[in-house]
Amino acid sequence: MNTSATHNQRIAKMTFALVYPLYLAKVEKKGRTKEELHQVIEWLTGFDANKLQDLIKEKVTFELFFQQATLNPNAHLITGVICGYRIEDIENTLTQQVRYLDKLVDELAKGRKMEKILRGL
Repeated sequence: MNTSATHNQRIAKMTFALVYPLYLAKVEKKGRTKEELHQVIEWLTGFDANKLQDLIKEKVTFELFFQQATLNPNAHLITGVICGYRIEDIENTLTQQVRYLDKLVDELAKGRKMEKILRGL
């Protein structure tokens, strides 16, 4: 799926610090914990809680966030629809990576077992 250049640019320039509190509120509202959110983010990106806090303080964009990340080799197993887009069909790499993160947060909020979210560890 080809997203517009404007859409991709908007995602690239969005800061992780802006979105992180929304992720946290979403999962906590559904009874999940900050630690579980951090576990999901670390699985996808390799960032531990301390590194996440540094990135939030630095107000890094998603573009820098994913440039610094070591994406999990099993990230390609994250499939499905998020925000109206089929993840596996997104052609822009950065947009796809952000949607991977969105999908993992959604699965966590929906009560999916951690083993399934992390694609069998």
